[in-house]
Amino acid sequence: MSTVDNAQLRDRIASDRLIAILRGTDVDATVAAARTLIAAGITTLEVTLTLADAEEAITQIVSDAPDEALVGAGTVLTERDVDRAVAAGAQFMVTPTLTASVDYAIAQGIGVLPGVFTPTEIQRGMDLGSAAVKLFPASVLGAGFIQAVRDPLPDVRIIPVGGVSLESIPTFLAAGAFGFGIGGTLVGDAAGPGGDLAALATRAGAYRAVIDEHSPHERKHSL
Repeated sequence: MSTVDNAQLRDRIASDRLIAILRGTDVDATVAAARTLIAAGITTLEVTLTLADAEEAITQIVSDAPDEALVGAGTVLTERDVDRAVAAGAQFMVTPTLTASVDYAIAQGIGVLPGVFTPTEIQRGMDLGSAAVKLFPASVLGAGFIQAVRDPLPDVRIIPVGGVSLESIPTFLAAGAFGFGIGGTLVGDAAGPGGDLAALATRAGAYRAVIDEHSPHERKHSL
């Protein structure tokens, strides 16, 4: 699988609306969780580089993922992080802040979702040409913040991350959220040793259903 650019990543998120964040503690468990998510219909994944041997997990996930899967690297902080993630097979990058890795990824033609928190950072992230911006932690600001920002900046594409739940998704979508990055409330313990993959599959189905129900379009893969 090759990397995607910001236009491709933007279109994918507009279709899927959901990125599952795998902040695992074990390579084998993270790979198993990724495969469970893909089988359950969540095919856009982020594997964070906080996992020891994250590159190995990314390589394994990509190696047998179906064509419709899109696998990115998260917690990308440096130019070296971008290089090693791409070498492992990652197709897009996600950062916690507007780090130098954002400019570097964009210069390489790689899709990126930079982390932001303020209206100025949101606009800066969009001005750089990013597919969308990652509002983190979204639980601190809430859906009302997204709605307020989009009043003067209606074209910004904001993805709330951090504390998003099944119950809050409809409110975020009504406020204009472009998509979601969801980690702990979706993945639970599944990316660690002994994690419950059956429970993950059930949660994945529930998240996929509520997002599809409340999103203002029919899903279709664009890659």
